[in-house]
Amino acid sequence: MSREIESLLLEKPETRLRIYAWSPNYPPSGYAGLLKVGQTTKADVNARIRESQGQMQQAYTLDVNEPAERNDGSVFRDSDVRQRLIEKGFENPIFGSAREWMRCTPEDVLTAITELREGVKLSGTHHETFPIRPEQASAVEKAQDYFESIWAEDPKAVPRFLWNAKMRFGKTFASYQLAKRLGAKRVLVVTFKPAVEDAWQTDLESHADFDGWQYLSSATGGNPDDADKTRPLVYFGWVC
Repeated sequence: MSREIESLLLEKPETRLRIYAWSPNYPPSGYAGLLKVGQTTKADVNARIRESQGQMQQAYTLDVNEPAERNDGSVFRDSDVRQRLIEKGFENPIFGSAREWMRCTPEDVLTAITELREGVKLSGTHHETFPIRPEQASAVEKAQDYFESIWAEDPKAVPRFLWNAKMRFGKTFASYQLAKRLGAKRVLVVTFKPAVEDAWQTDLESHADFDGWQYLSSATGGNPDDADKTRPLVYFGWVC
């Protein structure tokens, strides 16, 4: 084959190790609440799962499908993910020779993957690591500069700053980033739309930037007085 022809052919993609986790849709006795955590270099993760099931094919849900790569290019294995989950207190039941089952949630697996990828230890299910977008960072910086300029003149002032942001801007995430930049320890969120609580709770409890933060709300009946005073607290409330 000439070099000219070779140059026209697409390069064969490198095989990349992936971590997956699946759960049976109709779990047999003893398997309810379990995820099977494995690995594959196959491009089609589902093909690997069906292959591993052999003749005992069953309906399942693919809950996790993530590259097993660290930021420096090194890789970790499914056994590393399971070991991290075990260290965090999750059960690893053994069925015969099968050691891949874990009693945990997909978010727990994603958190373990993030820990291995980033080289950190996280609490709860803080698995998201997406960065703040430029427009969000700009909004946070402007608000921070304004607050600090007012406090420089009057430390007891209560400044207000309005973000005229469009839908899907990510105001919740940006607000938390602002609170973190300001070193806030107690954050009160007041709204007349209780339906947005899920976004406030999810962003705080899923992103690694807010590991260690606490979330309470009037809907769940949490008492701020009982919260750990050494960690930042967000309290969500709504008014009619």
